[in-house]
Amino acid sequence: MHGVKFFTGAAATVLLMAAMGPLPALAETIEGALVKAYQNNPQLNAQRASVRAIDENVPQALSGYRPKVSVTASGGYQYTDVNTTSGGSPTAIVRTEIHGANAPRSAGLTISQTLYNGNQNANKTRAAESQVSGAREGLRVLDQSVLLSAATIYMDYLRDAAIVEVQKSNTRVLEQTLKQTRDRFNVGEVTRTDVAQSEAQLAAGKTQELQAESNLTTTRANYRRIIGDEPVSLAPGSPVDRYLPPSLAGSVELSLIENPNVTAAMYGIDVNFLQVKINEGALLPTVTLQASVQQSYEQTMTIFRSFGASAVAQITAPIYQGGAEYSLIRQSKETLAQQRLNLEQVRDQTRANVVQAWGQLVAGKAQVQSAQSQVTASEIALNGVREEAKAGQRTTLDVLNAQQALVNARVALVTAQHDRVVASYSVLNSIGRLSAQVLKLRTQTYDPSVHYHQVRDSWAGVRTPDGR
Repeated sequence: MHGVKFFTGAAATVLLMAAMGPLPALAETIEGALVKAYQNNPQLNAQRASVRAIDENVPQALSGYRPKVSVTASGGYQYTDVNTTSGGSPTAIVRTEIHGANAPRSAGLTISQTLYNGNQNANKTRAAESQVSGAREGLRVLDQSVLLSAATIYMDYLRDAAIVEVQKSNTRVLEQTLKQTRDRFNVGEVTRTDVAQSEAQLAAGKTQELQAESNLTTTRANYRRIIGDEPVSLAPGSPVDRYLPPSLAGSVELSLIENPNVTAAMYGIDVNFLQVKINEGALLPTVTLQASVQQSYEQTMTIFRSFGASAVAQITAPIYQGGAEYSLIRQSKETLAQQRLNLEQVRDQTRANVVQAWGQLVAGKAQVQSAQSQVTASEIALNGVREEAKAGQRTTLDVLNAQQALVNARVALVTAQHDRVVASYSVLNSIGRLSAQVLKLRTQTYDPSVHYHQVRDSWAGVRTPDGR
């Protein structure tokens, strides 16, 4: 088996770079892929639109503080035929006949203002603001999910492309091995069994190559779905350990403060607490002030014009309305208790996710070192087995097994490097810091507060801030 060489390079980074071929000056980086996903992912953009829709809950709640103005106008035609009698004197009866047509018309303006309604307006406004804050945290959850998916699929493609190259190289070596085995068989150095073993190993190698190419095709499609374009000349990815707390305890503590799932659950408690207050406000009096003016013409045959104006203050105190209001209060209290329990569940789940991700990160670091040692040892073992085979101390099967062990070691190294990088992003995601700002991505970050302030104090208008 003279002259048989295998695909070399002990470091995982070298493997990943070899899979991509020579990198041009403007190779795609993992940071660039994250920027594309952050800007173009349709699921993320849809969630941003959802947050903008929830922003409108605040001006809707604030409308309860504002006056309501309505204008009424009427006009028409009527015919009157009236015959009346009245006693003009003890001895005479006066008859009056009114008949003819007139065109009654009127215009009026009514302004009503709620002065007090059990603080429902104030509580509805605060609840709407908490809903906005909760929606922003939900957007942060999806931000992190998209960025984690983008980082994962980026590393998936590097891994699968590297494995394809490993399997292709293995196939080439097996083809050369089979050729040399047949040559040795022809001169009587080995038996037909050795040839059959080489043929079987080559067939298995081709199967592994085809499977690796199939996996790469699937990964390429998912890359296009998440990132938005085809993967071309990907540069090696690197971990983001520099953004992580130095210890597991620090990571857990930080996650209970910054993880958006936790903060969203907190805002959910605020919303449900205020809903209790809103329902309790239905039991309190309501005070309203209403002013109106009306100008009328020819309402009757005998009155040509009339004008009226009024200002009325009204207080309404509910006594009993069937009991529905009491049921709503009890129901909202139970919902509040449920949300508080959900917060504890979210905290427990967040803590578990951090511990799990941290464990995977620690294991990933050790696995990379172990896999590198495995590759080095497998290379030495393969070279030794080949030399021993030339001296007749090893069989062809021994060489093939050693070669397959090296292939497995290289695949394990690529996989370990992939897992190492993804684990670092997973830890950053679990503590709530996987964001464009923390990663210092070169993109304009989406600020949901801009739209909020554009619409919060809007009194009228149907166009959205972007002109639709």
